[in-house]
Amino acid sequence: MRLERVDGRPLVIGHRGAKAVAAENSLEALAAAVDAGADMVEFDVSPGLVVAHEPHEPGPSLDDALELLGVQDVGLHIDLKRPGYEQAVLEAVDRHRLRGRVLVSTAYPSVGRRVAALAPDLPLAIGYPRDRAGIARFTWPDALVRPARGALRSVLPARIPLLLRQSRAGVLALHWTLCSPASVRAAHRSGAPVLAWTVNDPDAIRRLEAIGVDGIVSDDPREARSTLATLLAP
Repeated sequence: MRLERVDGRPLVIGHRGAKAVAAENSLEALAAAVDAGADMVEFDVSPGLVVAHEPHEPGPSLDDALELLGVQDVGLHIDLKRPGYEQAVLEAVDRHRLRGRVLVSTAYPSVGRRVAALAPDLPLAIGYPRDRAGIARFTWPDALVRPARGALRSVLPARIPLLLRQSRAGVLALHWTLCSPASVRAAHRSGAPVLAWTVNDPDAIRRLEAIGVDGIVSDDPREARSTLATLLAP
């Protein structure tokens, strides 16, 4: 699977399907991301092989999601939310004969090592930072976190090679506020494409495109594609 830029633009990856259009991680959201022209569709898989961000949330089965997306011309980005069920996820992928179209991601280096041991041929992304406090569910308040975020951005480039090695990942999935030219260069020097999550602001998309990220993870993949198209227009 090619995760670097396509035709000079970053990949567009629908976040939890297309959660701006339909309920996140639902079959409707997955279908909406395909209809929007996403290059890849990202969705969460919790224990029990439920497509949901948290184990207690209702959602379709992984098999249902794979069946729906398997007949579409789209990549699948499967985000494992907890340790312990890596082999079952890989077995489901193989049942649907989709290994060549799947990227697995996780915020846990231990999960990355397990996936790499079980399926060394499978593209693997390490997510950073880990969503300990539900970061993905709201926008970080600038007034509260700007100093800490700035400090983290400054040291992150030096940490990226170690993060990739510890998790045995070949792809870096980085919160968009931490993406900088230096962090993108550091990842690329290690041979790792950079996926920026979760980006819905057109100005942020334009900035990320300019610094060379390889993928834009967005709640609204149609709008993300539209924004990128204006940058590539003659």
